[in-house]
Amino acid sequence: MFSIFFGTLLGNTALVYIQDDVDWALGYGLPTLGLAISIVIFLAGTPFYRHKKPTGSPFTRMAKVIVATIRKWNVPLPTDPRELYELDLEAYAQKGKYRIGSTQNLKFFNKAAVKTGSTNPWMLCSVTQVEETKQMLAMIPILVAMFVPSTMLAQINTLFVKQGTTLDRAIGSSFKIPPASLTGFVTLSMLVCVVLYDRYFVRITRKWTKNPRGITLLQRMGIGLVIHIIIMVIASFTERYRLSVAKDHGIVEKGQQVPLTIFILLPQFVLMGTADAFLEVAKIEFFYDQAPESMKSLGTSYSMTTLGVGNFLSSFMLSTVSDKTKRHDHKGWILNNLNVSHLDYYYAFFAILNVLNFVFFLVVAKFYVYKTEVSDSMEVLTEELKVMRLRASAQEATVVG
Repeated sequence: MFSIFFGTLLGNTALVYIQDDVDWALGYGLPTLGLAISIVIFLAGTPFYRHKKPTGSPFTRMAKVIVATIRKWNVPLPTDPRELYELDLEAYAQKGKYRIGSTQNLKFFNKAAVKTGSTNPWMLCSVTQVEETKQMLAMIPILVAMFVPSTMLAQINTLFVKQGTTLDRAIGSSFKIPPASLTGFVTLSMLVCVVLYDRYFVRITRKWTKNPRGITLLQRMGIGLVIHIIIMVIASFTERYRLSVAKDHGIVEKGQQVPLTIFILLPQFVLMGTADAFLEVAKIEFFYDQAPESMKSLGTSYSMTTLGVGNFLSSFMLSTVSDKTKRHDHKGWILNNLNVSHLDYYYAFFAILNVLNFVFFLVVAKFYVYKTEVSDSMEVLTEELKVMRLRASAQEATVVG
């Protein structure tokens, strides 16, 4: 994560300045050179990387559970979970995997482990396989709740920067800050807030909550969502003020630069970094932590999926709102000339959308059940195997005696 943040900060400050004020060829040449060096380092280090043996696609394992559940939808569940199909501990130990006990969460899928005489993997799945699938499916509502805040992140490099082009960018008598460089404050704010969060916030809250993390991951994400609402409210009022200044100076239709410093946009950039310190960090940790051991990579992909979907949603909403607000002879909210646009309305719309999404998040978070740590480590598995072997030895000694 540090390399990503450092690269982002470098790209949003030094590289943007070179492209805007020095030379575009040099601005593209430097990252090209950096990529070439990275490829060489990657290829040189590849032989020393410890590769894991392929264990099959997690999607196939999940599909088998879903298909088996559907095919046995009318099969009753046994009252005793121990009657469900499960592999021996030795089978998991040999593969270096973990066995997970049966839970009542999404218990309908437990039907996939009900023994009916068939050993077809599309008809009968182990309890561990079922629980892994249930853990991944249980996170989908949280995944959906992360689409809207990911859409907010897309505004940083689009409309927020576009606003900056209409403002006074001068610092001193000769230097002008590139509008895209303001995104560097997002990264700086996030890095500072992450340090403050880990060193102070966690220590303080841990005293009251008795939680090693200070607060739960979902609570941390919820705080980030609240900050997103505040950001869009501030952005809406800031844009309304910018439009009023443009109107007072008679530069609305001309689209000229508004006599306001670009730093009036700084609060929304800084707060976006603060929100990331809560939401984005917790999101990555949540999806990784709550994914089963054999599907950690899939869990990580959940957090990346939200960013991709968020960018698509941003483009969709931008084009849709722009089109809908131009109908019936209206000027529209989003035009090339921001001085005659109404980004304040668009940001207010986003604030309302964030409020609705926050309510949805509260509902799904209330019903979410955190992954249980029952047999989730090799230490526990080793101890269970030792006990089983001791019992087997005792039984053999009794028979011989």
